[in-house]
Amino acid sequence: MKETQTLLIKVLVILAVYFALFYYGGTTGRKILYPVTLFVTFLHEFGHTLGALVTGGQVEVIQINPNGSGFTRSRGGNAGIILMGGYIGSALLGNLLFYIGARKQKAAPFTLTILGLLMAIVAFLWSESLTSSVILILFAAGIYVITHYTKWEKEVLMFFGLAAVLYIIQDFNVGPSSDLNKYATTLRIFPADIWKYIWLGIVVFISFVNLRVILTKR
Repeated sequence: MKETQTLLIKVLVILAVYFALFYYGGTTGRKILYPVTLFVTFLHEFGHTLGALVTGGQVEVIQINPNGSGFTRSRGGNAGIILMGGYIGSALLGNLLFYIGARKQKAAPFTLTILGLLMAIVAFLWSESLTSSVILILFAAGIYVITHYTKWEKEVLMFFGLAAVLYIIQDFNVGPSSDLNKYATTLRIFPADIWKYIWLGIVVFISFVNLRVILTKR
């Protein structure tokens, strides 16, 4: 019971900090949350990457821009899954990081290490832009510092995982717009505006289930 209460307090603190910075922090708040913006972009593009790889496609380029935008260019694979991987895949990854930070605390350092290695691999293997590579390498270096010189691994995973999910949900009307248009064109079942709410419903449901599992007593 005590562990669940502690987790609940941490979650509420993260929510309070995130929303305070996002809605009331002004320019300073947006600057503090800037790493979250870049991190969400990385998760989004890596979600496309996973969608391509698991369906037999090949990844050619992954780009992370300083303004928070990005793109992934792949060849082959299942177009529908690749497109869904950006929005829904990034939400799954964010929820997974949040869960590990909250409930699998011994795995937090290893998870952060893997995350840093993935960023370094993307920087050297798929990035064609020096700016994109620098962003990813700096992120990987920051993760290295956290895992080797602090004890904040689980808190960092919780904050970035939950903040990423919140950002993804908040940005659903803008972030996946190009993916939604391509997805609607590919499947030709519903228009993009319908798929938008279907994707949002999936992400909200996944996040609700994850939060419920995290806050449920073992």
